Amino acid sequence: MNEIAATPLADAGVQASVFAMFWSASFVVKLVMIGLLAASVWCWAIIIDKTLLIRRARAAIEDFENLFWSGSSLEDLYHSLSARPTMATASLFIAAMREWKRSFQNAHASFVGLQSRIEKVLDVSIAREVEKLEANLLVLATVASAGPFIGLFGTVWGIMTSFRSIAASKNTSLAVVAPGIAEALFATALGLFAAIPALIAYNKLSGDVAKTQARMESFADEFSAILSRQIDQHAAQRNNAA
Repeated sequence: MNEIAATPLADAGVQASVFAMFWSASFVVKLVMIGLLAASVWCWAIIIDKTLLIRRARAAIEDFENLFWSGSSLEDLYHSLSARPTMATASLFIAAMREWKRSFQNAHASFVGLQSRIEKVLDVSIAREVEKLEANLLVLATVASAGPFIGLFGTVWGIMTSFRSIAASKNTSLAVVAPGIAEALFATALGLFAAIPALIAYNKLSGDVAKTQARMESFADEFSAILSRQIDQHAAQRNNAA
């Protein structure tokens, strides 16, 4: 009696395991499950990469701003930074200083339009830095929005398969229906498993990118004002010499 009663329980435990639900699912539901698992792994790789990248960008901004406002001359700072890779505000500074130095290569160069050129260079540099930070964030948004629907598709397909099995076996007992429905609902769970972290990470990382962009724009405005005063001084000196 005890052995006979234990056998159904053991079989139910095997049928309820995650791997058993996967292997017993139909081909389409398996594809959905594998796709959602792959999307989840891809999302976590993006989350880790972007988190580290934004941290490096923030640290670079802090280090550069401390160096920039320490009192060093712009020329010395430019020569020290142009020899090594830069990011965030340091890249803005290098790009603007290059445009500045190109304008002074000719002794008779005009200052007309120099301020607007420097501002455009700063804007383009900010756009490039933000593009690096935002790269692949749309993947998180796509998985967050599409993941539950893909899981729901797997659920609907699995339930359809279960009903076809019921029609073929002509048995409507819960023991026949439950495994198929469990497999189908497992696809929905995987969809939520992929979508929820992607949604949370997308909102968090988007906010961090926006804050980093705001800091770069603030520095660009301040540096543009500094160069504007330098332009006025050079223009006044040229007029006095003339």
